[in-house]
Amino acid sequence: MDASQLQNFYPFLMMALILVVFYFILIRSQKKKEKALKDMISSLKVGDEVASIGGIHGKINRVKDNLFILETGVGTTKSYVTIEKSAIARLISEGTSKESDVAPLEEAADAE
Repeated sequence: MDASQLQNFYPFLMMALILVVFYFILIRSQKKKEKALKDMISSLKVGDEVASIGGIHGKINRVKDNLFILETGVGTTKSYVTIEKSAIARLISEGTSKESDVAPLEEAADAE
């Protein structure tokens, strides 16, 4: 190979180098995050506190095939929400969400 042929090869070499860098920086790290999320979702069990991608926080009450039934609310205002397993964004660490820290909503005075 002489110098002119080598100069024609440089743009292809640079393009290949850029693709390799993008793969390691973007694609590979995203796949690692997806795998970690999938592993976390598969390890969830009844009693775990989770947050959904829509911002719903609750405790897992029941697990069905691909659904979680979350218990949300505080005290007498508890409700149940059914969400898909794929809608779970994160596991809430133990001790970060306490019912005693959140007061139930005040009822409107009917006599006014």
